[in-house]
Amino acid sequence: MIKDDDWKLEFRQVWERGVAAWKAGKNSARTMFSPADVAFLASIGCTAQELFDFVDDSLGWDDLDFETVLAVTAIRRAYFLEVMKGQPTGRTIPMNTLPAKSAAVDGIAWLPRLIVKARIKLRGEMDPDLMYGCGGDRPFLRRHQMTLPQFLQLVWDKGDDDRAIVDAVKQAATAH
Repeated sequence: MIKDDDWKLEFRQVWERGVAAWKAGKNSARTMFSPADVAFLASIGCTAQELFDFVDDSLGWDDLDFETVLAVTAIRRAYFLEVMKGQPTGRTIPMNTLPAKSAAVDGIAWLPRLIVKARIKLRGEMDPDLMYGCGGDRPFLRRHQMTLPQFLQLVWDKGDDDRAIVDAVKQAATAH
């Protein structure tokens, strides 16, 4: 019998192969992963581009660790399997349809964009040029005393209730 957590071991192995490929100069989603890796990633609701972006930012910025990537992927996987019943939507949301980086709610710039990005991440509809957890998202969440997985779970939990998400971010920022 396959245990529910077995995917995590395989995910770590794909991650490690991606890190080795990146270090060997295979710096694109097309060259980093084998077809078997791509198929495995698809089975858990992840794309080669998403994992490439995480590997690239982890090695390039040194402020993103495997445990964070695993936690984000676990949330996306659960959403993919539980809510979406393992069926991708087949849609990609164009990056130019997102709120501007300068868009603000309650004086908090970036938050409207990040809310939309988290919803797109949960549904697996990321534009290849867009990343949940990018170099803008990570510092924003640190300033607001949240992590990438915490925020993604918050957005799943609150659904379309933007006000509840905004209030939770404001509360987290003042709780520490």
